[in-house]
Amino acid sequence: MNVPITITPIHVGDLTAEGYAMPVYVHLIEHPDARVLVDTGFTDIHPAAADLDPRPHSLREQAFDLESVDIVINTHLHFDHCGGNHLFPDTPIYVQRQELDDARTEDDYTIREWVDPPGVQYVPVDGELELLPGIRLLPAPGHTRGSQIVVVATGERPTIIAGDTAVWFGELENPETEGQLLIRSLHPEHVWITHEHTSWTPD
Repeated sequence: MNVPITITPIHVGDLTAEGYAMPVYVHLIEHPDARVLVDTGFTDIHPAAADLDPRPHSLREQAFDLESVDIVINTHLHFDHCGGNHLFPDTPIYVQRQELDDARTEDDYTIREWVDPPGVQYVPVDGELELLPGIRLLPAPGHTRGSQIVVVATGERPTIIAGDTAVWFGELENPETEGQLLIRSLHPEHVWITHEHTSWTPD
């Protein structure tokens, strides 16, 4: 049985990659049992990402009630997805265990001090998890080994929050990675990705 769930994209920053402007979005899920935030963007500028011309518009600077968030999900732990995790001390942050291990141990993977700031409380996930009725986490390898997607029951067909499983819509139209193929196999009504202003809808 579907429960009433809404998803709101929130623009939290901008990057420039290979001359192309890339917005950075996080997504707020309003569930009857909890407010769930998918990814946290970034709040600062770090020398390791200077070549991407990062311009944060962090949740802290917007009219957003940080304390109203009950659960955080990281699709993966690249800097533009976990750089606001420090805004949510003592809030459970769900991430695939593989992703957390890689972010903590692999060189040139992310901005490591943004992964483990004081107060951050990760909940490592091993594979698929029903987080709440109507909200599932599914491993979606490709962009990183530990990437995950959030599958939300919003109607007859699900809505998916995919992080960087696809960085642009063309990767969903011509899927190649395990994660992209998974998204297509779920026959979603809409797919939200981090670096597009609108959702993707299959033909």
